[in-house]
Parts: sequence; structure tokens; C-alpha cells
Amino acid sequence: MRANRVLVIILASWSLLACASLPEVDAERAKARAAATPEVVNAAGKLSRQTTEQLLKKRWAKSTLDMKAQAALEEAATGVPLIAGNKVQLLFDGPQTMAEMMKAIAAAKDHINFETYIFDQDELGEQFAELLVQKQREGVVVNVIYDSVGTLGVPQEFFDRMKAGGVKLLPFNPVNPAKTRGNGWKLNNRDHRKMLIVDGKIGFTGGINISDSYSKSSPFRSRSGSGGGSAPARAKGETDVGWRDTHVRIEGPAVQAMQWLFVQTWIEQDADDLRDAKYFQQVAPAGDKVVRVLGSRPEGRYEIYKALLLAIQEAKKSIHITCAYFVPDDQTLQELLAAARRGVDVQLVLPSVSDSGLVFHAGRAFYQPLLEAGVKIYELKLSVLHAKTVVIDGVWSTVGSTNIDRRSFLHNSEVNVIVMGDAFGLEMENAFREDLRNSTEVTLAKWNKRPALTRLKEWLARVWDYWL
Repeated sequence: MRANRVLVIILASWSLLACASLPEVDAERAKARAAATPEVVNAAGKLSRQTTEQLLKKRWAKSTLDMKAQAALEEAATGVPLIAGNKVQLLFDGPQTMAEMMKAIAAAKDHINFETYIFDQDELGEQFAELLVQKQREGVVVNVIYDSVGTLGVPQEFFDRMKAGGVKLLPFNPVNPAKTRGNGWKLNNRDHRKMLIVDGKIGFTGGINISDSYSKSSPFRSRSGSGGGSAPARAKGETDVGWRDTHVRIEGPAVQAMQWLFVQTWIEQDADDLRDAKYFQQVAPAGDKVVRVLGSRPEGRYEIYKALLLAIQEAKKSIHITCAYFVPDDQTLQELLAAARRGVDVQLVLPSVSDSGLVFHAGRAFYQPLLEAGVKIYELKLSVLHAKTVVIDGVWSTVGSTNIDRRSFLHNSEVNVIVMGDAFGLEMENAFREDLRNSTEVTLAKWNKRPALTRLKEWLARVWDYWL
């Protein structure tokens, strides 16, 4: 699925030759710019310094990572404040996530804003589209942004039917230059975000697209079931694999930050005005989670990249990463190696099967230095890994659409939610341990015995890693 889309981008981008570069991220410089106390906002606005101090002390008093300092560093690097008063629910794999999203859509009263990379015309896509059209006919304003490369091969008639049903549609950066509006034809810049915002009060984001690929669940939590109702379809063997992914459902003021990202993308694509709806209304607190919503875009401020690198640099105890497409730039690689060498427990859960052979082998080209530095690498079995999550020291967690590769950091519009605190961190660590149980460890001794053909594939793929 990803392979064909990657090939289109590579061929279109080859003529550009000039390569963009990522910024240097230096924790010491960030510390020099950081405020003594990070900014925290809630539904009523900015919290006072005293209230902020009390909130941070209460939630992170026992953390090995200095979360107050970390929050201030991220704010200095990204310019984005923390948002208090949210409820954040982890969702795993397609069936559970789709059920929650469709439930929220069905209950919508005012508007639905949906942004996705892939929106396939298959059984799940038809079901999702039909529900959106139904809500539009009920008087709910429905706006959809879909990526033009992510939907390459999807018949235009599929989108025309939604348009005929009243849904407002925006193809992001059309493949056809004649259809480009606004800032010119930029095929290499893609919208990789996955966001659903309902009534400005409920938001979803993570790694899950709209595709039948997600109709089967992975073996994740197969021992304990799916938490109620009928069990989702599960992979039964290597020829029948489900997709392992992670999403989050958010209620509270942070949803308004997601709303702004959606509106900003709509405006920047020089689209027609959004129809009137209650997009920005005051949202009451819904929980106790403190989060930061980061949206990055090409030629932007690299917010997600900076936040991730700063967290890795400041890690004291553990860095646990689950990543579908892992092709790190040199700075990310060096920071992971440095963390392992200073005694941090660095563990990676990576794919054993992938929908992109180039990306798969390019990622494996980095195994040797990582293993030699003491990083533990595991490959997930019986699933196509598509999750993009990180948990550091058990208290700094992020879930989103961003892979650890140059494409995500340089050329894609992405969105990640950072959740601060040990309660959510524990949920993330439990999920990571479950993935470990479903994975096989790659040891240095085993890796050194890999065939010459495998080494050749890694070398060839590495040549293309900038464009992947």
C-alpha cells in the first residue's frame, strides 16, 4: 500500500535534487531560552504561575525525568503550550478505533472535521463515507481533507458521491498540477495526518487510516479480549495478518488545538471558505490529563522533531519506541546511541513484515550500530506494524502520525499528541510490554549472521532513505 505511493513521490522528487535538512536540536540551548515555569492553559485560558506550579508538582513529583523542566524545554523549542483538563483514551488496532470513531460521528450535532492520508474505496471506506453523508443530510456540517497521493488509485467517483451528498471535500496537494491552488505544485509535500474532530469536543488522532487493511486486529491483547462486545477478527497466520496500530480519543480543551490545525490546513490549501459551524467554542474540562498538541508541516518549525529529540536527550531511565517506518536521520540515530551508552534502557519494536520493502530494508540498515551500542531491537510477529508511539521514563508519552524518518519530519504534515504524567505512561508501558511479548528479539550475534543478499538490500535501500 505504501510502496506504490512512495515510488510516485520518489520519481516526482528526483528532479528536485536539493535536499532539505533538519535543524540541530540542542537541549542546552533550549534550557537557556526556557522559562522557569512552562505555560499551561485550560478551558478558561492561561493558568497562573502558582496554579501551574501546584499542578506540575502534584502530577510529576516522583518522576525521574524533570517534567517541569522538560515541559519548559519543549515550549521554548516549539512555542506550543501545555493544555490541562483532558481525558485521553488509548485505542488499539482498527476494529476498536473505527467503532469509537463511528460512534462519535453518529452522535455529532454540529460539525465533523476529518483529515486523513488514506481513504480507500473498500468495504470500510464505503461504510465510513456513507455515515459522513448521512450526518450531512441530517444537517451536520461535514468537511473532509484527504491526501492526493494517499488516495492515489481511488476512483474520483467515490469522492464525487460524497460531494453530491453535501460533504465538503478538499484534496491535499493534487497530483495533477492543473488542479493546484494557492502555493503552487508541491507533490513531495504530503498530508500524513489522521484527525477526526466532532463538534469541537471530541478528537481522534494516531496512525489509523480508512482502509480494509484495518478490518482485522493484530494479536495484541488477544489473551484478554477486546474489552466488551464481540471479538474483532484476528490474524491466524503469516498469510492472514492484521495491522497493529495505536490511536487516541481525546475530550477536553486540547481538541480545540486539533481543530485549529485542521482549519489552518484548509486555509493554506486556498480552499473555499469553511461553512458556518460552532468550530471554536469553549470546551469544559473533561479529565486530568495535561497534553501538548503538536502539528508540523513542510518548511515549518519542526515542532514534533524538536520535542522528540529533546525528550531523548533528557531521558534518564528508558526510551521505548514502537515505529512502523524507522529510518532515522543522523542526529536521531546519534541521540539514541548516546542514550544507550549512558545507561538508558533503549528498546525498539519494529516491523518484521511491511507494506514497503524499501523502507523496511532501509530501517534494518541501522540495526548494526544500534545493537552494538546496547539498544534492544524487537520485530513484531504476525502483524503489519503501523503504530507510531514513544514513551520515555514512563512519564513522557506521544502518539501520532509521525514515523521516525526524514519524510515525516521534513516533507509531511503530521500531528502528534504528547501526554505528560505517569498514569498514561503506565498504560503506554503496558502496551509496549504486550508488543514485546508478540515480538522476536534481534540479537547482535544473530544479526551478524544475516545473508549477503539481505546486506545488499539494506545497502541499496539506504541509498534512497532521504526520499522514503
